[in-house]
Amino acid sequence: MKHRLLLMLGLIAAALSITALGLAQWKPTVSEDDRLKGSYRFEQNGWIYVHLEGSPEQIGYQHGKLLAKEIEDLLRVTKPFLQHETKRDWNFYRKASQDVLWPKIDSEYQRELDGIVKGANDAGVKVDRWDIVGLNALEELPYYYLPWLDKQQGRIPTTHSPGNCSAIVATGSYTKDHRIVMGHNTWTNYIIGERWNIIFDIKPRSGNRILMDGLPGVIASNDDFGINSAGIMITETTITGFTLFDPAGKPEFYRARKAMQYSNSIDDYVRIMLDGNNGGYANDWLLGDNKTGEIALFELGLKEHSVRRTNDGYYVGSNFPVDQKLATIETNFDFSNRGGSPLARKARWETLVEKSKNEITVETVKQMEGDTYDAFENRQGPNERSLCGCVERSARGIPEWDWGKFFPGGTVQAKAVDGQMASRMQIWAAMGHPCGVGFVAATFLKAHPEYGWTKDIMRDMPSQPWTIFNSGMRR
Repeated sequence: MKHRLLLMLGLIAAALSITALGLAQWKPTVSEDDRLKGSYRFEQNGWIYVHLEGSPEQIGYQHGKLLAKEIEDLLRVTKPFLQHETKRDWNFYRKASQDVLWPKIDSEYQRELDGIVKGANDAGVKVDRWDIVGLNALEELPYYYLPWLDKQQGRIPTTHSPGNCSAIVATGSYTKDHRIVMGHNTWTNYIIGERWNIIFDIKPRSGNRILMDGLPGVIASNDDFGINSAGIMITETTITGFTLFDPAGKPEFYRARKAMQYSNSIDDYVRIMLDGNNGGYANDWLLGDNKTGEIALFELGLKEHSVRRTNDGYYVGSNFPVDQKLATIETNFDFSNRGGSPLARKARWETLVEKSKNEITVETVKQMEGDTYDAFENRQGPNERSLCGCVERSARGIPEWDWGKFFPGGTVQAKAVDGQMASRMQIWAAMGHPCGVGFVAATFLKAHPEYGWTKDIMRDMPSQPWTIFNSGMRR
């Protein structure tokens, strides 16, 4: 009996020992790659919200992994679009990305860009470094570097700098609560614009937290609407007719991202953007500091720049240069063309702002962004002269942007924010035309067969409702 008891106790002890050893060796299945830790995405009202956090490598990897299919799709449509519009194939842009842009990008953002490549590759999408840099330079290579190169090689430029977007920033006696109010709607071709539907919530290891809109695979907003956790509010509109570029300078897209991430003041923003300026995306930057209520218009060309500031006033942008010296030296802008899109929209902005003085709120700005009035012909649009732009409805097109008759382009989305929202890291955003006009690709192509080359790369763009997004949002 005693022998059997000892044997049983021995067996139990052995079993417990084996179990303990097994528990010591067993580890729970890792359900999430450490590089993806904390990141997530969801979709709402036409937008894809993506939260990214960590080191540059982690932020890049999360970006590439979570948006791999969107990156693949953007590359798919960008290649034939640029081939048609600029007469250069994708290899041209890859080579320029490697030779002209990459060596001037800070290590932090090189690591983030390479992280995007790794994340996309791990998700089964074949891209490399030069594809991703080319996507990030979607503005500066085709529309700034290429015209410069054509001139250097004795050719007539095949492209010209664009003139995209409408924007406003107001403060002091112009707004109802005397705090900053800002709004921006993005103008571009519908092929790229229908895919400009990412809301990025980025929590980097260094610098400020960022909430911005953007394109898949691109580390900056690119239409440059965003806020950061230091209270800096940022947007811009492009200067029509800009003619310069410096290939020795630092890429605009990385300076814009760096400025959004590391600026704690308007002065910081100006300093970072001027550092190595290559003229690669000449803009009127509309800035606000939510801590002080001060706003600024920072006009940045290549050789010329200026800064206007106020705590009581407003600035608007619709692709016209402000400083006369910059306009004369660095652009071919036609100030006599009062019926052109930039000056017609400028006139409409000024009318609406003065009409709403003392009462401007974020809701007022949202209504302004959806305005369809043609201030030159004094009638309702929408068309290329209205703040809610629908160039596909205009037989005039916008020749100075190389947009022909009924070009499928205009306002593709809109954003707005005020001081209270910026304090909470919130923005309003609406995908599609903010005036409620949907775009149906098949209907458009049936009416305009001259754009048949876009059939396989252009898709519908419904008008979506305004939606609030904020940092840390889950749905």
